[in-house]
Amino acid sequence: MWAFVTDFFTYETTKSVLVKSWSVGIVNRIVQLLIVIYFIGYVFLYEKAYQETDTGVESSVMTKVKGFGYQSNQVLDVADYVYPPQGAGVFCIITKVIVTDNQTRGRCEEVSSPYLDCANHTECQAFYGNNLANGAVTGRCLKALNASKGKCEIQGWCPAEDVRLSREPMVDVNNFTIFIKNSIRFPVFDVTRGNFPEHMTSKEIKRCTYHPVRSPLCPIFRVRDILNYTGQDVHALANKGGEIGINIEWKCNLDWDEEFCKPVYSFSRLDAPFAKNPVSQGYNFRFARYYKKDDGMDYRTLVKAHAIRFDILVTGNAGKFSTIPTLINMVAAFTSIGLGTVLCDIILLNFMKGADQYKAKKFEEVSEAQIEASLSHSQVSQLSLKPETKNLCDSGAVSLSNDLAL
Repeated sequence: MWAFVTDFFTYETTKSVLVKSWSVGIVNRIVQLLIVIYFIGYVFLYEKAYQETDTGVESSVMTKVKGFGYQSNQVLDVADYVYPPQGAGVFCIITKVIVTDNQTRGRCEEVSSPYLDCANHTECQAFYGNNLANGAVTGRCLKALNASKGKCEIQGWCPAEDVRLSREPMVDVNNFTIFIKNSIRFPVFDVTRGNFPEHMTSKEIKRCTYHPVRSPLCPIFRVRDILNYTGQDVHALANKGGEIGINIEWKCNLDWDEEFCKPVYSFSRLDAPFAKNPVSQGYNFRFARYYKKDDGMDYRTLVKAHAIRFDILVTGNAGKFSTIPTLINMVAAFTSIGLGTVLCDIILLNFMKGADQYKAKKFEEVSEAQIEASLSHSQVSQLSLKPETKNLCDSGAVSLSNDLAL
């Protein structure tokens, strides 16, 4: 039992080999210096690994559009061209419409689709269940007397929509303004912020317009500026429609005062991969306004709208000093410094002159025969020693000169 206790409280240390080589020593210190610079400069200062981070930002967005435009000699206001009207984080500014008035339920010819031209009923019957028409294809071919070609008949809302009608887009969208009210909350730290300063008055808000340098916190954006930031042409975008993203990014270092937690705005065209695709260009949708005649018959006005769709995207994260991530990354830094030793060992064992001498000092091979011989020699030696005689201490360090290592 006493022998077990003695062995348990014995300290063991690694045998060291000191290599006096300028080249290996310089490589070792350079590697260690690079590791220290990486952890201090990138991990701690740039990535702020000493902080606890909250990426689950809670966000609320409210929008309001203002401006007047002209289309077909008619003045349009916000109620005419903004859809949906709730003012949420996704909304559309309608720039061109194709209106089909007084549609009633019945049968009529399909006028828009070039695929539904026909010479006889058989050709129309091939389009049963097809979604290319503005109604359900009946299978009949309607054509004028002595005409060689006609149009397939559909059942639905008549007259059918004619998308071939050309109409000039509303380019006055350039002068419209968008007001964005964004509030965010980081639940881990219970921090709530808004996208414009609390001290900003209503008079200052009405007079300001966003600019990335002169007025980066103004919540009012001119559409012309947004399109310029994304490199878009207003005529092409108003004619076909498109999708624009307004990104509000919050990166908050809560080790400083919360007042320094401010948003950064950026703009992009979200449907850019499809802008030059002839299959599906731009953005459009349809809606209808329904009415009832005196005799109870329903009729409607169908609107096909080309629009610029705006998506308000809110992203962000917040960080604050915390002991646990700081200790974890400090331990990782101290552990990584040992990589210099690994690299130097690879150089010494494989590429340096005198690598065999280094291997002989670093690695000691012991066979069973050597163990038995050592044990028997130890027993004989102990018999010749007096009880009060002590063994000499060996530091365990072996020094290799530069001549051996090289």
